[in-house]
Amino acid sequence: MKTKLTLTVEKDIVEKAKLKAASRGISLSRMFEEIFEKENPGIEKTPEQLAAARFLERLKRETPIKALEKSDKDLIREHRDKKYA
Repeated sequence: MKTKLTLTVEKDIVEKAKLKAASRGISLSRMFEEIFEKENPGIEKTPEQLAAARFLERLKRETPIKALEKSDKDLIREHRDKKYA
């Protein structure tokens, strides 16, 4: 069942929200619904948490790197030997 909601926000925020909804081809009401249909709306995420989630998603899409032919110990030993040679 749909119900009407009245919000009081700054005018420039309303304009930004309308532009964002229009750019997505949906109504402002639908965009509002989508926000709260997703995850638990009671749990807010910090910018750091959102950035970490985006980073993890990006890592999941990356191709794994090829394993090194030499072990870490061998690479350290080579670096040390060059440094003190």
